[in-house]
Amino acid sequence: MKHGNLDPRLQALLDKQEITELIHAFARAADRHDHEAIRALYHPDAIDDHGAFFKGLAMEFIDQLPAIQEPMAILHHNVTTLNIALDGDYGEGEVYILAFHQVRTEDGLMDLMIGGRYFDKYEKRDGLWKFSHRAVVADWARVDTPSTVTLEHPMIEGAHIGKPGPEDPSYGFFKLLKRGQR
Repeated sequence: MKHGNLDPRLQALLDKQEITELIHAFARAADRHDHEAIRALYHPDAIDDHGAFFKGLAMEFIDQLPAIQEPMAILHHNVTTLNIALDGDYGEGEVYILAFHQVRTEDGLMDLMIGGRYFDKYEKRDGLWKFSHRAVVADWARVDTPSTVTLEHPMIEGAHIGKPGPEDPSYGFFKLLKRGQR
């Protein structure tokens, strides 16, 4: 959204904040398996590039997410370093992430921790920043089979436990951060 005749530095700051919120909204929606919220973050013609795993229209990738995420007991994206560059209504971002996955396999639970980056392209259309292209890059990974995660330890006994999907405690707690919304 353009904010009148602002100093270009202030406009850039506002645009970078909107893009930062877009990036964080993706992490939350992915971890909660909230596919409608993910869909709202991409332009309809956006590209998603997960390497050999998938490369094509982001909407087609999002259509496949329920099956991809079904075996994931835990999905936890942590955004760390953001490098965002702007040129008018076009932007690029190199977004560092730590993404933890606990996956159900036929041999039991396994853990996958990926240190990587998103290479993003953003476009502001109709006053709204969204992803126009997102590529995933893995810089390192750690696999633990069997899983080393335990949620039964006495130190967390009685804690609220996060869950993928609509049963996550956040949906009962928040009034403004609703499922299916950006």
